Amino acid sequence: MYVKHQNLKTTPEVSKRMKALSHKKSKVESVLAKALWHKGYRYRLNYKKLPGTPDIALTKYKIAIFVDGEFWHGKDFKKTKEKLKNNKDYWIEKIEENIQRDIKNDNLLRQMDWLPIHFWSQEVIKYTEYCIKEIEEIIYEVLNDDF
Repeated sequence: MYVKHQNLKTTPEVSKRMKALSHKKSKVESVLAKALWHKGYRYRLNYKKLPGTPDIALTKYKIAIFVDGEFWHGKDFKKTKEKLKNNKDYWIEKIEENIQRDIKNDNLLRQMDWLPIHFWSQEVIKYTEYCIKEIEEIIYEVLNDDF
């Protein structure tokens, strides 16, 4: 059973920032999407028909691509959760829920014969071409598995 924390408070500035966050295409997702487009791959952005609403869905190959923010999706979470200062209990619970939701959505995608791929946002920024090559290798494997 999920119990919401009643006694945790956030500052008005944090609340305002959180409400302003868009769950649409971010700059990082755009970088990856444009690189795929220039390579000739066509896709759907924020594909709501799939669990987890993948940032990029290559429907032809049944590949769901997620560009995950390091903080929100818990990169190196065992280390980083010790560094949290404000509302530590809230953020630990929130990020752990995000991690569990990602696992659940990946399992649902696999049950639908889709292949989930996750990239950290900093990976995409620093190593866009490497990320594209990873996707192309997976596409190659998908195509060869069909024959």
